Amino acid sequence: MGNSHGHRHNGRLSSETPASPPFIYQQSPQVPPPLNQTPNTMVTCLPYAHVDSSLRALACQAEGFGRLAIGGLHGALYKVTSLADDGPGSLRYGCRQKEPLWIVFEVSGTIHLRSYLSVSSYKTIDGRGQRVKLTGKGLRLKECEHVIVCNLELEGGKGPDADGIQIKPKSKHIWIDRCSLRDFDDGLIDITRESTDVTVSRCRFAQHNKTMLIGADPSHVTDRCIRVTIHHCFFDGTRQRHPRVRFAKVHIYNNYMRNWDVYAVCASVESQIYSQCNIFEAGNKKVAFKYHTEKAADKEEPGSGYIKSEGDLFIAGTQSGLKSGIGESCVFHPSEYYPTWTVEPPTEILKQVLQHFSGWQCVPRPPDTK
Repeated sequence: MGNSHGHRHNGRLSSETPASPPFIYQQSPQVPPPLNQTPNTMVTCLPYAHVDSSLRALACQAEGFGRLAIGGLHGALYKVTSLADDGPGSLRYGCRQKEPLWIVFEVSGTIHLRSYLSVSSYKTIDGRGQRVKLTGKGLRLKECEHVIVCNLELEGGKGPDADGIQIKPKSKHIWIDRCSLRDFDDGLIDITRESTDVTVSRCRFAQHNKTMLIGADPSHVTDRCIRVTIHHCFFDGTRQRHPRVRFAKVHIYNNYMRNWDVYAVCASVESQIYSQCNIFEAGNKKVAFKYHTEKAADKEEPGSGYIKSEGDLFIAGTQSGLKSGIGESCVFHPSEYYPTWTVEPPTEILKQVLQHFSGWQCVPRPPDTK
């Protein structure tokens, strides 16, 4: 196969620009090869691989709209020593503290949450070095800023409005990284009610129906401020909402979506979705993109959202569902908001890498060196 590298995309393409955008090449890591590939072949590069060299290197390393998230960078190290739902040494106890904290785990296992676990501002929940699963309820990021959640499993949330990670209202500078989410009664990640500047990266979504909602209701017109980046995620047989979007600006790139049961991505009222170099592999339902018409509360006429697709790959009989030429000029370009991001062609190699390296990872906790 030869070498395949991650690349840094920078700016718009002009009429003189060749088919491939301007890239800065990066070193590729070693990953398990697919069955038809010889061992020791160097393959694709995932972004921000260097952040596992030291504990707090995660801060400000998100790509996209959540890139400014610092989490608990300037705070003390808080060690979770108990799998109890609450009390000293528990995750909940650390998350409720008002000062910045970098939260790590001294124990592996399952934390059974009896209620939503609220996360206050300037927190990093860093699951590297252990295997920690949250079940029963999920995380709630309410009116907070600068939160990083990394390398957790969230599964089996029960009850009405049970989301894996609920980001609302008015939260900002959030990064959800390398988490595995499945089987909640409502959504896996919901980003609503004026929450913005969020990145979801290298996560794995499975065994679920309404996966990710961005913008909750056509009456919430203030959600026009929402901006979200979703990249290098694996949506494995989740039925729909990868994501479903109202009002927001959303950049999705280098994700792998397969075997959905309703649609992959839905653009509803006034949303702008920039879809770039994703892999869409249909199962029984063949259409990837869907448009849903709704009426914003402050408008006279109903309307749907807008989608621009650049370099997406549609395989296994997938039909794009794109409304060609309709509204593409209305979609923002990511370079209007951030100068670079890691993107590469949607290939079989990328599929293999996302299957191996999305979601919770068995990686050691890096040393806490200043």
